[in-house]
Amino acid sequence: MGPTVRELEPGTFQIDLRFQGVASVIAAYLLVGRDGLALIETGPTTTLDALFDGIRIAGHDPEQVTRLIVTHIHLDHAGAAGVLLEQLPRARVLVHRVGAPHLIDPSRLLASAGRIYGERMGELWGEVRSCPADRVIALDDGDLVEAGGRVLRAVATPGHAAHHHAFLDVTTGAVFTGDVAGIRINGRPYSFPPTPPPDLDLALWRQSIARLRALRPRRLFLTHFGPVDDPDWHFDDLLCRLFLWAGWAGARLASEADTAAVAAELQSIADAELAQVTGDQDALRPYLLAAGGYKMSIDGLARYFRYHRPTAAGV
Repeated sequence: MGPTVRELEPGTFQIDLRFQGVASVIAAYLLVGRDGLALIETGPTTTLDALFDGIRIAGHDPEQVTRLIVTHIHLDHAGAAGVLLEQLPRARVLVHRVGAPHLIDPSRLLASAGRIYGERMGELWGEVRSCPADRVIALDDGDLVEAGGRVLRAVATPGHAAHHHAFLDVTTGAVFTGDVAGIRINGRPYSFPPTPPPDLDLALWRQSIARLRALRPRRLFLTHFGPVDDPDWHFDDLLCRLFLWAGWAGARLASEADTAAVAAELQSIADAELAQVTGDQDALRPYLLAAGGYKMSIDGLARYFRYHRPTAAGV
C-alpha cells in the first residue's frame, strides 16, 4: 500500500482518498500557492475524512482552500462539493458551465445516479448537498483560472461526459485529465476506458484525445489514478481499447439484448487481459471500483448505439 499523500512536483500533492477503503482508486490533487490552496476534484462525501487528513499531512490547513475545481460532476469527482462549501468558508467551486446547474440543484443528478447505484448510493457517495449559486463559478472552454499559485486553462473535453473539462497547467505543461484520459492505476501498462451512461459519445471522445495530444502535455495527472509520464503511449492504448470494446459490444448487443450477459462476457475477456498485461491480479479491484464495473460500461455503450448509427469508418 502506497502513501496517502505524495508531493509529485513542487506544490502539487496527490491525495489518495482511499475510496471504499481501497488504495489508488480516486485521487484529489492539492495545489499550494501564496494565494491559498486549490483542490482539483473533491471526491465523494464518503472520502471527506481522507481528504482533510491528506491536506493536513501535506502540511496545510483545509480552511486555506479557496478553489474547488472539478473536471466534471460525476459523484466520484464532485459529490462532496456542497458539503465542502459548508465547511470551507473561503472556497468557491469551479465547474463546466453545463454542469454548474446540477451542482446548484443536484436533484436530477441524484435521480440519474440512483437508477444506476440503487440502494448503494449512500454507501458509495454519502450525502450530496446543493452548492449555493453565488459560490459556483461556471467555466467555458479556454477560461484561465488562477489557483494554488499557478494558472490553469480549462480545456473542453467531452466524450466521457458532456460537462467535462481537463485542466492544463500553463506553466508546467501538465494536464489534470479527469476521466477523458481513462483509468490507469499507478502507471500500470493498461488504460481502461470508462463508458457510463448517459452522455457517452465516442466520436467526441476521440476528438478530445486529439485535442489533448495537440497540447503536447509533459505529464498527465489522472483522477483514477496518479501521474502518467508517457502520454502518447497512454492515449494510443486508451483509444485502442475504447474502440475495440465499442466494436465488440456493438456486435454483441445487436444479437443479445441482455446487457448483464454482455457485461459478464466483457469482464471475462478484459479481466484476463488486465491480469496478463499487468502481471498483477491485485490490480483488478481498484480498476473496477474506479470504473464502476463492466455493467455500467456496457449500459453506456448500449445507450450510445441506440442513438448513434455505426458507420463503415467506425463509431
